[in-house]
Amino acid sequence: MLKPLRNQVVLKKYEEENKTNSGIILSVENKKLPSVAVVVAKGSKVESEINVNDKVVYKEYSGTKVTLDEIEYIVIEEEDILAVIE
Repeated sequence: MLKPLRNQVVLKKYEEENKTNSGIILSVENKKLPSVAVVVAKGSKVESEINVNDKVVYKEYSGTKVTLDEIEYIVIEEEDILAVIE
């Protein structure tokens, strides 16, 4: 597991269901995916109200992508998180 330092936050990209209620699988090609992720871990100096398991919106081209155990994470600074989705 990644343990972020200082004011860094580890995010896991939020994957929306690509299937309708009737079972039809939708294509994600040419569809702009939003910058929404789930907080996996936060550093000891994170001062905002961000908590682990919060769904958040972050700046689109910020952070560093890291793949660990075939799962892609984004390590991002706290200030690049724009909002918590409630």
